Amino acid sequence: MDRAPEISPGESLRVLMLHNFYQAPGGEDQVFRAERTLLEDHGHEVITYTAHNETIAGMGNVALLRGTFWNRDAYHRIRALIRKHRPEVLHAHNTFPLISPSAYAAARAERVPVVQTLHNYRLICANGMLLRDGVVCERCVGRAVPWPAVTGRCYRGSATESAIAAGMVSFHRVRGTWARDVDVYVALTSFARDKFIAGGLPADRIVVKANFVADTWANQPLEPPGDHALFVGRLSPEKGIATMLAAWRASAELPGLRILGDGPMRNDVAAAVAADPRIVWLGEQTHEQVRQAMRHAAVLLVPSLCYEGAPMVIVEAFAAGLPIIGTAHGAPGSQIEPGLTGLLHRPGDPDDLARQVNEYHANTGAMVLMRARARQEYLKSYSAGANYQMLLGVYDRARGVAKAPGAKRGAE
Repeated sequence: MDRAPEISPGESLRVLMLHNFYQAPGGEDQVFRAERTLLEDHGHEVITYTAHNETIAGMGNVALLRGTFWNRDAYHRIRALIRKHRPEVLHAHNTFPLISPSAYAAARAERVPVVQTLHNYRLICANGMLLRDGVVCERCVGRAVPWPAVTGRCYRGSATESAIAAGMVSFHRVRGTWARDVDVYVALTSFARDKFIAGGLPADRIVVKANFVADTWANQPLEPPGDHALFVGRLSPEKGIATMLAAWRASAELPGLRILGDGPMRNDVAAAVAADPRIVWLGEQTHEQVRQAMRHAAVLLVPSLCYEGAPMVIVEAFAAGLPIIGTAHGAPGSQIEPGLTGLLHRPGDPDDLARQVNEYHANTGAMVLMRARARQEYLKSYSAGANYQMLLGVYDRARGVAKAPGAKRGAE
């Protein structure tokens, strides 16, 4: 697709940024705040409209159904904000379930271009992870009616809530929302882009722009490789915790392992700690504690069973100069360059994970070179400066799509 005229140097934009916070804080919230701050630091005006899932507890199923499919209140509030501030672009991070795709229609009616970041796989999978019963699942990808999500109770273990999540996507597919009302989708990796295309989103509207972390993560010199592997994240089945613990049980040659985080598999981790003195569990840590842990580790492990969207931990590791051993699918498979910034292993295979860790740990020279390459990868693709330029490019492209011949904008 031809590029639109570039945003002029020094041009100050007004951006209306939307986000629906989940009940448990996560990486999407972090990215929303980081991109808002990034724009503001460069002199742009950011107006925000947010919702929070804490309010769902007081809603009945009928109200939740209506709000998820088409939130009239959000539509009118967003349209009023647009009329008041006249933003050049609307950038949605998460609209599910309380803002709803009605936000796009509000922007479209006011002739404002729309950008939607695809933080998860919600538009092609009810639970947003392409995961079912602990294994990768693509049964609903490309289906006009995603019945497997309902019969499998894929969203929150509820057939009703799964029907709402799946029905919302189907309703807006029929309505033409996904093809008409969003000018640019932002996929976080090339792997994710391919999945969304397979799921029916228009290929010419999807660009790839990774997440980023502030340059403070990379403001210290690289340390020599540490003597232990590191895991940072939620202790839950889809993160590959069982694979990682099985690898340490299977190989007496593996180095130490430090685990940072908490979650439903805490008892499994505690049992592994009790049985193996190489394993240390430090629980939840602050961002600064995580950064220091990454600076002094030998390698980060990302053994996820699910198709990770683009975990912030990968970007943070690269910023800290920490190579990664991750699964050969999803974000790790897209973001890790084998032999340069890390290594890949077969998903769910503890023996292959152990083999990769042992081979990596036995080659000190390669470890040092990979640390330097990881930092370089951060500076090239995941730094604030690089991301700012990419974000302006996305907005520029959205404005071009909205102005293209055949684009329909105006009150409905």
